Amino acid sequence: MSLFSIGVSGLNAAQNALATTGNNITNVYTPGYNRELTILSEGRGGSGGVQVQDIQRQFNQYVAGQLNAATSKSSALNTYQGQISQIDSLLADRDAGLAPLMQDFFSSLEDLAGAPSDPAARQGVIGSANTLSAQFRSFDDYLADMQDGVNGLIRDEIAQINNATEELAYLNREIALARARSGEAPNSLLNQRDHLVHEMSERLDLRLNIQDGKSYNVSLPNGQPLVAGTQAFKLEAVNDASDPERTIIGYRDPAGNLTKLEEDVIQGGTLGGIMTFRSESLDRVQNQLGQMAVSLGEAFNVQHRQGIDLNGDAGGDMFGLGQPQAFSHENNGGTASLDVAFGTYNDPVGGPGDLTNLAATGYDVVYDGSDYVVTRQDTGATLDPADVDLTAGVLSFGGLEITIQNGPPAAGDRFNVQPLKGAAGGMDNLIGDTSKIAAGEEDLSGDNRNALAMQGLQDKQLVGGGATFSQAYGALVSDVGNRTNIVKVNAEAQQGLTDQLSAVQQSESGVNLDEEAANLMRYQQYYMANAKVIETGTTIIDTLLNLRS
Repeated sequence: MSLFSIGVSGLNAAQNALATTGNNITNVYTPGYNRELTILSEGRGGSGGVQVQDIQRQFNQYVAGQLNAATSKSSALNTYQGQISQIDSLLADRDAGLAPLMQDFFSSLEDLAGAPSDPAARQGVIGSANTLSAQFRSFDDYLADMQDGVNGLIRDEIAQINNATEELAYLNREIALARARSGEAPNSLLNQRDHLVHEMSERLDLRLNIQDGKSYNVSLPNGQPLVAGTQAFKLEAVNDASDPERTIIGYRDPAGNLTKLEEDVIQGGTLGGIMTFRSESLDRVQNQLGQMAVSLGEAFNVQHRQGIDLNGDAGGDMFGLGQPQAFSHENNGGTASLDVAFGTYNDPVGGPGDLTNLAATGYDVVYDGSDYVVTRQDTGATLDPADVDLTAGVLSFGGLEITIQNGPPAAGDRFNVQPLKGAAGGMDNLIGDTSKIAAGEEDLSGDNRNALAMQGLQDKQLVGGGATFSQAYGALVSDVGNRTNIVKVNAEAQQGLTDQLSAVQQSESGVNLDEEAANLMRYQQYYMANAKVIETGTTIIDTLLNLRS
């Protein structure tokens, strides 16, 4: 090879190297960009010179996979923390919390016991009962709004995921076409695809499989594909088969069939974080709040009915409550429905319908053809048959009394019993007339025995069979606070790991401006040196020509 050819090959190599360096500098702040290197090799055939073998993308698939997995976990924990922190702030507020309002209510009953005929004391009971029930409703409304917010966020995230899967399938197709046309890797498209997978990992946990080292296939953790080559499959926001008020995720398979996924299928990312928050914390808090409202309201109703008001009449209910609900599974074969009501205290003592057995959970009820199998939704534990009673068409368990209506269920029929969600939202003081407060046990002036009995409920363990009202609320606040701290610590630790992996990824794939500036100078000198080679070749030829002349 002539000196000219050698110099020209060097100039071409230098131009490519300068262009690659310039491209790196230009894209230093481009999300998902991976630094490129110009790979040079000796000219073919041993004739000298240099050739550009490849413009190589600095991308480590293993590190990227680790970073995506860590990002998915961080996103889930950060989402969880952001949601549960709101509940923690709500419940732990010393001024707006339920604890001081319950104390005010019992203090008003103490004042009533001291002066049972005093209109001011009676008005104090009504005022504190109104304030307490209003706060229960306010808390429940806040939690119900969070449930609606979770449903909305699930729908939004699914829309974004579907857009991403369609784009990923499109990029798979474009990358395959680009490879076929040029035989080289289209680095820009590869960057877009890898960045897209990273963004998808922020939304949910994915499994990535690289087919033949080229096409990206992604699937859910249970193996159901979201992208297979150039084909994308959709997720859908659908109502739970047993609860029309609850949004879950459906999967549309290649045949067009819709499968409703179990909630634990989605674990990572924003989507997994919000669903885990709902199942682990939001449902739990809403049920605990309802449990407190029902326990307090029904205890006072029972006691108040045992007293006599100023008109000589028996006392009525003091508090109203939101009613329990039951939903039939959409695939039930029978027409049966469940009418759920709260039991009562000491009727019978400690029996399945006794309200001291009211637990802060919902239940799945399945009729197996002969018996009803009842499972707690919070723990997944099946109730002992001894704790479930069926008498004259009334099913009793956990402080509930359920009437089976519209005929017997078919074998395998399922029901979702939600006794407590919304119970606090319907709490209301039913007494507006001070004369209707049943403070005495007899129609006698100054009788305060029932007022004392109602005040004494403060120290009875009526919530869940083992806690007073203040203890139950303290446990609720403590439980949410502990869970908030645990999630916070886990989120910080996971974020630290994610940051470390991001730093490793950037050390390999990120653009360092100082390094690229040095490369510019180096390749500029390389270009000038090759230009000098050509100039030298020209000088030699000119000299030879001059000698001949």
